[in-house]
Amino acid sequence: MKTSRGWWALSGLVAGVVGLALSYAAAALLHVRESPVAVVAEGFASLTPGPVVKWAINTFDKDDKKVLVVGIILFLLVAFALLGRLARRRWWAAVTGYVVLAGIAVVAVATKPNPSVIDFAPTVVGFLFWIVTLAVLAEWLRRWELVAESEDPRAEPMHTRRHFFLAVGGATAFAGAAGLLGRVAGSARRRAEESRRLLRIEGVTAPDVPDGVSFEIPGVSTWETPSDDFYLIDTAFIKPTIAPADWSLRIHGMVEKEITLSYRDLVAREITQDWITLNCVSNTVGGDLIGNAWWSGVRLASILAEAGPLPEANAVLQTSDDGWNCGTPLAALMDERNAMLAVAMNGEPLPIEHGFPVRTIVPGLYGYVSATKWVVDMEVTRFDDITAYWTDKGWSELGPVKIASRIDVPRNGDDVPAGELVVAGVAWLQHTGISAVEVQVDGGRWQRAELATTPNVDTWVQWRVSLDVEEGSRQLRVRAIDLEDDVQTGAIADVLPDGATGWHTIEINAKA
Repeated sequence: MKTSRGWWALSGLVAGVVGLALSYAAAALLHVRESPVAVVAEGFASLTPGPVVKWAINTFDKDDKKVLVVGIILFLLVAFALLGRLARRRWWAAVTGYVVLAGIAVVAVATKPNPSVIDFAPTVVGFLFWIVTLAVLAEWLRRWELVAESEDPRAEPMHTRRHFFLAVGGATAFAGAAGLLGRVAGSARRRAEESRRLLRIEGVTAPDVPDGVSFEIPGVSTWETPSDDFYLIDTAFIKPTIAPADWSLRIHGMVEKEITLSYRDLVAREITQDWITLNCVSNTVGGDLIGNAWWSGVRLASILAEAGPLPEANAVLQTSDDGWNCGTPLAALMDERNAMLAVAMNGEPLPIEHGFPVRTIVPGLYGYVSATKWVVDMEVTRFDDITAYWTDKGWSELGPVKIASRIDVPRNGDDVPAGELVVAGVAWLQHTGISAVEVQVDGGRWQRAELATTPNVDTWVQWRVSLDVEEGSRQLRVRAIDLEDDVQTGAIADVLPDGATGWHTIEINAKA
């Protein structure tokens, strides 16, 4: 054999890329939300143990999904090259490898909620083009090898080699065209963005920031978090793109009457609006996975009351359009708090990344048990009868928000002038409220801070205090006290299983 094994590896790599590109194009043309790579990535993430997920979020922050997708693609590229080399001697083994790769995607699709036959089509298309492309390239490689080995003076190695490279170039161009077709055909997001841009919801008003909620201290988080700056945590590798006309919510299970709401039905109801702070259970002490926004929507209490939950029901299993789910205490959706099906954020229809057209907001609960983006299904049930995405990974079942506080200024490690120092930040305990914040210097006495005003107990509150700090390295700590006189604990606990605890502590260097 005169040809290099590298050409066989190249053949496998090109065939693999062609299959991936065609599967992506098929998903776009058939309006399947996820290509095989994305659905495998989501399946991999769903099977990942909770501590590993926590590590990934802490390590890669907002890029955790990108890192996983890039990792899967790199793995596939290596696998394609190896399968190409394998096809040189054992064609059946290369085909078996493709079957295994396609099988993983099929299983990932099958485990999504209510998969249809069309959802499997992109994987089938990709598999077929893997086989066909590799077969074509392998045929030209074998001809090249036979001619190179031949002693026939009429044999033309250059001719057969040229045909092989033409086949490789053609297949690569075909893959590029397929990828471009998929990008052009993938217009679902553009349609959703267009419908969102044109949408006007009666009763939704622009946010009116109340007087006295902010001390306007540079470095302290703005009281209203802009939508573009609001933290993003979800499991969707490709965000669902749903036009309002295509959205509906089914409420069923342990109810007297099943209800199905269209978007038109929902927004025709009375709109409620409120300032509500959301924070993630993965937020570490002093972390920034928190934001405060003006949310507009329809109260869930009235909708669920119409359905008539049975007395023995205590939970609602919420499901997103992408299949993510969570178990929410039924009582939290029906008590006096302003739990809602939100349709707008900061006076505008929800951004797609934040759940357009409809998401759930429940003050006082961490998002992993309540804040379902792209919500399409609510089953009234019992906690004993359900499991949910994050609780399966070790997080607790109920997820009430814990009292917390944070120092925003000065920052950890800052050099500051010795003497009078303004220390400021935020504190929160949604659905209960904050009554006081205290700051400590070098383990000394706790000094009471001044609180800004708040419109309700469901938002964070800004605080500030003027301290006298002596020259040298100093340690600052903060703690909050809620309206029920419970003091924030200094006991250090990790975010898993139900949220971090401890006092936010920073080190500063006071200079004369």
